[in-house]
Amino acid sequence: MEASKESPESTTVERTPAEIADLIAAGAQLIDVRAAHEFDTARLPGAQRIGLEELAERRDAIRKDSPVVFYCRTGDRSAMAAQAFSDAGWQASNLSGGITAWIEGDRPVEPEDGYIAEPGEAAAILEAKARAATS
Repeated sequence: MEASKESPESTTVERTPAEIADLIAAGAQLIDVRAAHEFDTARLPGAQRIGLEELAERRDAIRKDSPVVFYCRTGDRSAMAAQAFSDAGWQASNLSGGITAWIEGDRPVEPEDGYIAEPGEAAAILEAKARAATS
């Protein structure tokens, strides 16, 4: 029999955009773990960017006394962050479906005309140039 990947003590929770909106309204911290170019093109209002590669060294910037929500483009990278922080004692949640699900649910982003950038920087640069040419 294969052991479960999630321990019974785990408090990491996948949450829908509606549930995340409620957590944010109640004062949860919002951490975007994507690359800087992704964060610049669209982010959830009030989010702080701490790239996935920086989280371990910047963990003290994330308070343990209030819930924290992690998100990325589709929820995969942020799920790893949420699990690691949950295991270390934070009240961590992951935005299921990431910013993609957030935008598909017609929820606000900053800037208002923001769009979801490709995770690869080269692809994002080409996409930005194409968007600028059609504006």
